[in-house]
Amino acid sequence: MTAVPGQLRSTADPAGAGQGGADEDLRALFGQSTAVFASLAGPEHLVETANPAFFATIGEDRARTGVALADLMPELAGQGFIALLDQVYRTGEPYTGSDVRILLGTGPQAREAFFDFTYEPRRDVAGQVSGIRVLGVETTQVKQAQRLMAEHRALLEQIARQAPLTEVLDGMARCIENLAPQEVFVSVLLADADGRHLRHGAAPSLPDFYNEAIDGIATGEGVGSCGTAAHRRQPVIVTDIGTDPFWDDFRHLAEQAGLSACWSTPILARDGGLLGTFAMYHRTPRAPQDSDLALARVFAGTAALAIECHHSEQARRAAEARARSAHDELARVVRVERELRAEAEQRASVAAELAARMRAAAAAQAAMPHPEHCELGGALGCTAPAEIKIADSWGDAAWGCSAHVEEAILNVRSVFIASEELGGLAAYLKR
Repeated sequence: MTAVPGQLRSTADPAGAGQGGADEDLRALFGQSTAVFASLAGPEHLVETANPAFFATIGEDRARTGVALADLMPELAGQGFIALLDQVYRTGEPYTGSDVRILLGTGPQAREAFFDFTYEPRRDVAGQVSGIRVLGVETTQVKQAQRLMAEHRALLEQIARQAPLTEVLDGMARCIENLAPQEVFVSVLLADADGRHLRHGAAPSLPDFYNEAIDGIATGEGVGSCGTAAHRRQPVIVTDIGTDPFWDDFRHLAEQAGLSACWSTPILARDGGLLGTFAMYHRTPRAPQDSDLALARVFAGTAALAIECHHSEQARRAAEARARSAHDELARVVRVERELRAEAEQRASVAAELAARMRAAAAAQAAMPHPEHCELGGALGCTAPAEIKIADSWGDAAWGCSAHVEEAILNVRSVFIASEELGGLAAYLKR
């Protein structure tokens, strides 16, 4: 990582013009300021003096003077800042950098920061460069706010285009993990419809065994940070999992995952209903700062918007599915009704044709001698006038009334067609 090229300015101090008084004025001016100030001497850039903001920025453990800046902050050499100081000392031209990225510190304690700064040459009475003044203002928070706004806008665009909920929540978790100045692991749990259990929503950096173990945990007092936050509908801050009683049932699991702190914020709907929880985990015991709590509130609200939109979309799709199902059922009923009507009309037509044939047969047989009463009444007999003669393929014949003839035609024909072994008209007569 190197310093971002800045701008060289051609202004210079008048030779020897009140050099000592100017330095005193600068020390007085920046003594308690949040702006960073340091006065460096010679080509080695020895730290002659610096204000508290400078030492707070580089770390109080390195707060000393009379040491070359490269020895005090060895991480600067590989980033190009010592080379820039050498350039200003050699040319006498001031250097200004804007929104420059710098890595402060080394190892696990290293942090990313951004600065607007100026390297101003100091001159002796002879007009020769004798040192450099460093003036800077940290813009890290502004830079992070800009990145946060950009990421937040992208999340809102995802929600607006109805991206899958898992995609939105996973992207949100990764966004926070990337923006946080210290290592953090984000987890989002989603509430069941009854609000009594929490299900896995997103946790891209937590181990799978941990996500599987807490998937489905109950909401309730003392059930870790998330279960308690969901129950209370209030944030729950556990700064040390190793000693907090809320984690008695999950402490071994957290130890296995290397987690030592967990801050959980409930995700609430506009009507106050529980939607889930938003948690931030840390590897070391830690209490949140105001910026951490603000970040949690912002993204808990974003998660609430995403979840509510997801629920609304699910409800809309379910309603559309029910409407389609009702439409399909109505179409089926109409189709069946039409089929039944057609069948009924066909049966009526067949019945009318049969009745007509029966009437014709009755008229034809009316003049012929025949029994006076119906022979098709079975054991109970029938006193109705015999009007129609019927016969089967076996040669059996009988006279009957219109009603019994119709019944015989339907029954005998059915039996005859189904199985000849059951007999024809004779079997019907002996019924």
